[in-house]
Amino acid sequence: MKDKASMAPIAAGPDAIDAIFELFEQRGNSIYMGEEVTQTEHMLQTAEEAERAGAPATLVAASLLHDIGHFLHGYNADAAEQGINSRHEDIGAAWLARCFGPEVTEPIKLHVAAKRYLCAVDPDYFESLSPASRRSLELQGGPMTASGIATFKANPHYADAVALRRFDDAGKVKGRAVPPLERYRPVLERLLVAPATAA
Repeated sequence: MKDKASMAPIAAGPDAIDAIFELFEQRGNSIYMGEEVTQTEHMLQTAEEAERAGAPATLVAASLLHDIGHFLHGYNADAAEQGINSRHEDIGAAWLARCFGPEVTEPIKLHVAAKRYLCAVDPDYFESLSPASRRSLELQGGPMTASGIATFKANPHYADAVALRRFDDAGKVKGRAVPPLERYRPVLERLLVAPATAA
């Protein structure tokens, strides 16, 4: 069931980071879609993967926030098992677009498409997916067609989305120690856009 209150728009400006972190505190301890990590653990691991790879700050931020749509869509954690495509990537990117530019929000919006793309172009990629990620792939449209690949690669942010997808897939390790969420506050603060120019 959807909780419409969870879709309240984020306030653009300095208070946005507090609002984001409050979501992590309120909803981040739920198990991440059939994996052995919580939502927060997964997102922190994904951000750390981006840092280890030397990704720019925009991609580190996108990696940290890529699944924030799961905090917003109002479905239960087992939505995929119930045959529901929550479209968390669209919800999260749209919610964040008042506060961050497309360098952050577009890879978030495209990270599910990147999974579909990689399944189409990399024969070994599907085999590397977790069972939960394979289940959600079916709901998300399966591997891309040739026309879908062309459309995806025409997006100027597609390479960052593919990188984010790789970080995402690596961020599902039970018991892995990661830096605290607060470590990323300065990164996010530097990337905030002024309310007048926010999307």
